[in-house]
Amino acid sequence: MTARPRPWSPGRERDASRRARTAVVLTVLTAVTVMTLDAGTGPDSPVEPARAAAGQVFGPLESGLTTLSAPVVNGVDTLVDIRRLESDNTRLEREVATLRTELARGRAERNRLAQYDALAGVSEGSDFRLVPARVVAVGPAQAFARTVTIDAGTADGVRADLTVVEAGGLVGRVLWAGAHASTVLLAVDAESVVGGRLAESMELGYLRGSGDLGGDGLLNMDVVDPTVEPEPGDTVVTWGSRGGTPYVAGVPIGTVVDAQASAGNQSVTARVEPFADMSSLDLVGVVLGPQRPVPRSELSRVAPGEATGSGGR
Repeated sequence: MTARPRPWSPGRERDASRRARTAVVLTVLTAVTVMTLDAGTGPDSPVEPARAAAGQVFGPLESGLTTLSAPVVNGVDTLVDIRRLESDNTRLEREVATLRTELARGRAERNRLAQYDALAGVSEGSDFRLVPARVVAVGPAQAFARTVTIDAGTADGVRADLTVVEAGGLVGRVLWAGAHASTVLLAVDAESVVGGRLAESMELGYLRGSGDLGGDGLLNMDVVDPTVEPEPGDTVVTWGSRGGTPYVAGVPIGTVVDAQASAGNQSVTARVEPFADMSSLDLVGVVLGPQRPVPRSELSRVAPGEATGSGGR
């Protein structure tokens, strides 16, 4: 026989709710009473034994849990520290790269400014009208010609067969000129010939390039008078071409390293180290001509050889 469910009774639900509220109230009153006794009696608190017993039971458990969880906590902290350090390291690397770039750019700009100042000094000290230009390309060695490309052309007054200098001295001559770029044949090119003069003795000679740009990039000067032997340290300047093309007179070329006479003293050849460093050219100047025309009467201003000889090709 199936038992019948007890019928629902509102009174019974109210009794259950009343008992639950009573239990809650008694629990709160008990907690308040214990807290009051514990706070009022100090060390003699009646709950002290219970607290001590709980400490003895749960203290080792807490210590054990702390010991067991320490590696996990430490591992998590270590991972967090590693990621933070990696992020900091990446940021610092970017900052260092930026600072290194700015430093390099600053050095280059300072060097270029110094070259501008030196080139301006060349213009003022020599009365040459110069067009400043930057070297933007170097001719390939496979072309068997030592050339560079500059960022100035006919729009700037540059034309073929003009002298090119830098702050140190002669660079070469313009081989070809476009509207905004030109090709310069360096003095060290094997096909280059420059008329030169020993500044100390005023003796003449012709300088030919060796084709090298590095430390061996010397010029060979064949002295016109075979009885003259240049001394090491002698300064060589350009002889000067008719009309100042392709080379104006008086441009420093380099210094004599040594000299050697041929068999029978038929000729003397001196090795000359150029003042211009052909392997690190940056800012150069194209000589457009003198600042003002030179009257024939001003003999002191007419460069020797300018009116008669040919100073190079």
